[in-house]
Amino acid sequence: MTNGLELGDVYGVTIKRIQAQDGDKSRLGMTALLWISYAERPPRADELCHALAVELGSTDFDVGNIPSISTLVNCCQGLITVDKEASTVRLIHFTLQEYLSAHPDIFIKPHSVIAEICLTYLNSKQVKDLSTAPSPDTRGVPFLEYCSVYWGVHAKKELSDCGKSLALELLKEPYSKISTKLLFLHAHLYSGDYGTYRPFSGLHCASFFGIVEVVVALIEVGGSDINGESYFDRTPLSWAAYNGHEGVVEILLGCGEVNPDKADKFGITPLMDAAEGGHEGVVKILLGREDVNPNKASNLGRTPLSYAAWHGHEGVVKILLERADVNPDKADKYGETPPFFAAQNGHEAVVKMLLEREEVNLDKPNIWGETPLSCATRNGHERIVALLQSRKAVTPNTI
Repeated sequence: MTNGLELGDVYGVTIKRIQAQDGDKSRLGMTALLWISYAERPPRADELCHALAVELGSTDFDVGNIPSISTLVNCCQGLITVDKEASTVRLIHFTLQEYLSAHPDIFIKPHSVIAEICLTYLNSKQVKDLSTAPSPDTRGVPFLEYCSVYWGVHAKKELSDCGKSLALELLKEPYSKISTKLLFLHAHLYSGDYGTYRPFSGLHCASFFGIVEVVVALIEVGGSDINGESYFDRTPLSWAAYNGHEGVVEILLGCGEVNPDKADKFGITPLMDAAEGGHEGVVKILLGREDVNPNKASNLGRTPLSYAAWHGHEGVVKILLERADVNPDKADKYGETPPFFAAQNGHEAVVKMLLEREEVNLDKPNIWGETPLSCATRNGHERIVALLQSRKAVTPNTI
């Protein structure tokens, strides 16, 4: 049986053979390996073929450059295979991924390379023309989804000067409606017709992805509204907090005109976004501002502590409870409190933390007459039931 060392020797020899190929075969083979190794998800065959057809920096995508998938397989000398059922391309074996990860010198700044290719594609005339079409037909641009969703993920990991220039070119105008829709669908944020919402500006987009260099550049260039509202009235700070991008949050807070407590359409503030996502670093940064209200409630009457308790984010709950001005028993419009949410969803550690606060009233029912104890019982959270029953203030027969 071939051992790991022998496989490594085979992979090394094969990669050298790929690099030694004539003409464009070497570039196609190595770039295909780079994409498959460092993409955020397994690329589809048509996506990979389009990615390898991109001419860096060109504003015109030449369909004549698109290689066939069989050409790519041949150029990779047997190191990649096509999963016909899923229509994706993958490495021939997981040990090849291990080998490539152990030899980072094979690919120089791979995420930067991928970001540049994605940005070039998004800046192409073919893609930009789609944004102006009432009902765009995306069948001819299979690479659009990946670029729209992941260019910023790769750019955040590695960003070259070329990539930064391409990003600024893309973001000097609002992010295209179709790319925004694809991004939000991926993030489970899209609802209804995007055309009914405010544009997703370049600063909103860079803040969403958390790309510090691009955020700084957009602010320096001017013309970006720090408090500008986008989808569901969210500001750049809201998006940065939502995704836990501490560096961008600090930069935006450094702008004197920023409103760090500005709520969106649903009354959600950046602190609530960070608390709901469990982003402890962002929560600490925002709580360091005197103009951030840690007890501010959303349209549903829920506080940052409510959102953290609901999702069981122990670290965030601990940070908030250390504040004397945080109310651990504040009820929402349905009469449900942070202890209620933690007990209902089975977050034992959070329940324990809240039980240490004397002002917490565990007998207080919601508008349907349910208590934390009755909900924990109904949902089968036995350990939490025992915890609540051990608290003298709890009435065991409360419905």
